[in-house]
Amino acid sequence: MAGNNRRRLKTLVGAGSYLYAANDSRPLPGIKRAVELARKAEAQKITGLFTADLLQADPAGLAGSTGSQDPLITLAALSQVTEHIGLVATVSTTYQHPYNLARLVATLDHVSGGRAAWNAVTSSVGEENFGGTNLPDPSQRYARAAEFIAVLNALFDANDSSAVQRTASGGTKIDPLKLHPVNFHGDFFRVQGPLNVPVPPQRRPVQFQAGQSEEGVSVGARYAEVIYTSQPTFEDAVAFVEQLHQRARAYGRHDNLPFVMNSFHSVIGESDADVARRLREKHERIDYQQGRLKLADMLGGEIDLSEVPLDQPLPASLLPDVAQVNRRRGRAEIFKRFAQQGLTVRELIIQAQETGHWFNAGTPEQLADAIEKRYHAGVLDVISLHGLGQPDQEDLLLNGLLPELRKRHLLDEDYLGDTFRENLELPPLTLS
Repeated sequence: MAGNNRRRLKTLVGAGSYLYAANDSRPLPGIKRAVELARKAEAQKITGLFTADLLQADPAGLAGSTGSQDPLITLAALSQVTEHIGLVATVSTTYQHPYNLARLVATLDHVSGGRAAWNAVTSSVGEENFGGTNLPDPSQRYARAAEFIAVLNALFDANDSSAVQRTASGGTKIDPLKLHPVNFHGDFFRVQGPLNVPVPPQRRPVQFQAGQSEEGVSVGARYAEVIYTSQPTFEDAVAFVEQLHQRARAYGRHDNLPFVMNSFHSVIGESDADVARRLREKHERIDYQQGRLKLADMLGGEIDLSEVPLDQPLPASLLPDVAQVNRRRGRAEIFKRFAQQGLTVRELIIQAQETGHWFNAGTPEQLADAIEKRYHAGVLDVISLHGLGQPDQEDLLLNGLLPELRKRHLLDEDYLGDTFRENLELPPLTLS
């Protein structure tokens, strides 16, 4: 894994919501806020825009899903006001059908000129909206996800690139004999094909995958081009990447895929004193009663923490058997490990604000040190940065952290190609 890594670190930021943020100094309605942030990100040469998706209203405020937008529609709109930045739509393989999604993602690739990607998740919420009363267990969800990805790849691979020809009048002519069926018969899907959308500019839009449970790692090792994972410490990251690449090699992958993406949660300050102030104010804003509910959710959602003193560790009797956790099993593993290290309930609630992700507070130089350490260790290929659109952090991100990372030659100075695949510097596709 160690570090003579000539490929530079790639960056993502969250696509702006079509809703304005409550703390915006100048609230912008509709798509205007998302457009402004997308253009700002592209001006900074950010590699891609990333979207999450949670398929429920969330009255308790634990998942942050209430008011969320549909990623594909939002990114299609943003594709028309940007030229280079990648567009990553999160999609549930549990509650979508692969033929529909292949058409949607291929269309996004066409309308964006080759900048589409999709992030496969198996969903931890939302079953009540799709005819179910219980979320399928992780083994079922990931078995379906693996087959889902295989169907998409088959549909993208089957059609001939020459199926569409431009006519003299400027229109298009499609030869249906060059659109080929896939005749996929699996445990979850029967898809004849062909895909009726012509071959996307990238052939396959880039495939991300989120999940770090045992089953999720196996699916990512087999199929993903970029795997999105929560690794809160350097040691966690090293152990995870070693396991991931060992499994990928067992599947016959020898091209250093999948790339590893971490979301980097941060508090940026101008000095040590400023960092301490910002961190203190962040902690003072925490509602610790709500925080108990969020912590319980991080531990699988089946425990009552209402009577546990804030400044005492969690009793071992309350910790879950992770093998029995059905939702966010990887997240439950992280928080069980935190609790076993002796963190108090208050400290665990503070950790829960970052939902188990990598978190650092520091000056731009200090944060760059932490990022550079993972990059040179070979355990970080793509990083999602926070702060864009946050009035108290955006300037320090754009004029502090990003310039510091470029000064260290960790980031690209410009886009490298016309497609998202080229800008991520993914190896050439090997069609199955």
